[in-house]
Amino acid sequence: MPVTTSIYLDKSHPGKDGKCGVTVRITYNRKNKYFKTDVRLTPEDFEKVMGAKPRGNFKDIALDLQAKEARAQEVIKDLPLFSFQAFTKRYRTDKQYEGTIDNAFITYANQLRLQGRIGSAVSYECAGKSFAGYKTKVLFTDVTSPFLEGYEKWMLNKNNSYTTIGIYVRNLRCLFNTAIFNGDLHRDYYPFGKRKYEIPSSANKKKALTLTELESIFEYKPLAGSNTEKFLDFWKFCYLNNGCNLKDLALLKYKNIKGNFIEFHRSKTQISKRKVELIRAALTDETKAIIERHGNPDKLPDNYVFTILKKDESPERVYQLIQQFVGLVNDHMKIVAKQLNIDKPVTSYAARHSFSTILMRSGFSTEMISKALGHSNIKTTAAYLGSFEDEAILAASKALTAFKTERSDQK
Repeated sequence: MPVTTSIYLDKSHPGKDGKCGVTVRITYNRKNKYFKTDVRLTPEDFEKVMGAKPRGNFKDIALDLQAKEARAQEVIKDLPLFSFQAFTKRYRTDKQYEGTIDNAFITYANQLRLQGRIGSAVSYECAGKSFAGYKTKVLFTDVTSPFLEGYEKWMLNKNNSYTTIGIYVRNLRCLFNTAIFNGDLHRDYYPFGKRKYEIPSSANKKKALTLTELESIFEYKPLAGSNTEKFLDFWKFCYLNNGCNLKDLALLKYKNIKGNFIEFHRSKTQISKRKVELIRAALTDETKAIIERHGNPDKLPDNYVFTILKKDESPERVYQLIQQFVGLVNDHMKIVAKQLNIDKPVTSYAARHSFSTILMRSGFSTEMISKALGHSNIKTTAAYLGSFEDEAILAASKALTAFKTERSDQK
């Protein structure tokens, strides 16, 4: 069936001044759908605009309406298969979106704060400030591959890492996806992906510790009752508790302890609508001893296991306390690493990577490790698995030329 267009005056809702809305009418399969314009005319003026030779201001209005109808015809022509739904979505978004990324970052960060997602809000605020430092009042439609490549070079010149660039650009990509989903922006303006701008990923540095390094950390004896002893214990707890992060440790409650296991969900997956993995970690003699040394003596089910946080703290206060806690643990682990001559970052992040990598080296399946870490996607787990120890790499290299040894033995 052919699709036709026309300019139509909607006389059903006249204003007090007698003016009515002018629409673009689309007719298909004997059905009409009307799309409003910003033009309002009296029936008399509408006749003059639509006449054979409109004059003066009427001529300008006629040209404007003709342009609107022509754009509708272009959309119809570009659609592989016409439907009112497809036309509506394309017609309403196939225009320049006047929103700026500056405002989008601020709006989205405010929404995250209202949801109590303070860490994510801070990330978007930092990204927004970074892009504003590069260029202000940038429209979504101005963000192209050359723009993003220029931003990347600008960031590198300011000694920022590819990791930071990746985080900020992924935040911007999320804003694009939201604008497109809401119908504010057409997908043709999406600047990411193959043959467009590809977000850089930093090289995955070796973060996992070797068994020898882990043994030295667990055997290390700091001054009894010192802060170093306490924060070292928290680091050990993270490692033993399925490589949980420090925020998950801080949020653990006594109701999470069930028999010989600790059961919890990762805090970063709590807001996810998809099914999230329940993490079950063994409650070992070592983790029991840490709880006895530093745990909350009041063991009511809803009380935190450790007194890092208090009940009914605001999301902002929780974020501040956890940031301070992470900083203290990492600072004291630097002291431990220096004492043990470990030339690697021994952070809480290293505890998580070490947990997963040691299990891999011990022959456990990636599927089991993925479940232990609380990942919903096994590809995420693969990214966590660190490099094999140097000895294993050297042994593998020798295996490649084992025939030389065999030949020598035969001689």
